[in-house]
Amino acid sequence: MSEPSRTRPPEEVGARFSSLRRTDTAPELLLRQELHARGLRYRVQARVPGLPRRRIDILFTKHKLAVSVDGCFWHGCPDHWIAPKNNAEWWLWKVRVNQERDADTDRILASLGYTSLRIWEHVPPRDAADLVMARLNELKGR
Repeated sequence: MSEPSRTRPPEEVGARFSSLRRTDTAPELLLRQELHARGLRYRVQARVPGLPRRRIDILFTKHKLAVSVDGCFWHGCPDHWIAPKNNAEWWLWKVRVNQERDADTDRILASLGYTSLRIWEHVPPRDAADLVMARLNELKGR
């Protein structure tokens, strides 16, 4: 699938998007703080083995749990994503590519024995930490 053409955004819009954080976003930091407060320790921004340009937001190495905090806009949240009116075809393509890359990363992690847990950025930090704790408890019981 090739990239569709698009109209270049105004300079200020491009600058705003370029300045957005890719790591250590507010939802990631809040989840990490909540997990740390619960006594959990983890690795941050760990490389995906064999894929040097892909990272795991939060990695529990002992239990092989890879947690990703996905942004609603960039990853196409079914509850919140609305296609922009400008360059709509390009944005649909961009989000689809992101989703395919996420699925590929999850497949690769599974082949390496990891469990992937994807959490939307809109999930409150306590609820997100509850999801992580539940998955860790499942993995401990294996």
